[in-house]
Amino acid sequence: MQSFNLWHSIILTVFVVLQAIPIAKILGRVGLSKWWTIAFLIPFINLVTLWIFASARWPAIDRAAR
Repeated sequence: MQSFNLWHSIILTVFVVLQAIPIAKILGRVGLSKWWTIAFLIPFINLVTLWIFASARWPAIDRAAR
């Protein structure tokens, strides 16, 4: 079995960045802090965060309704 080497780290970093960019853009569009992206990248915490956002009020949508 091989050890965790540089290529694994590079692939993992690219994978995380490719996920984080669209999540941050979506959060910015709905008027929420882009720092919530970190919660979406942590396994099992992302499920809790998704449920929180699904049931929360979105500031950008509330402003558009006025």
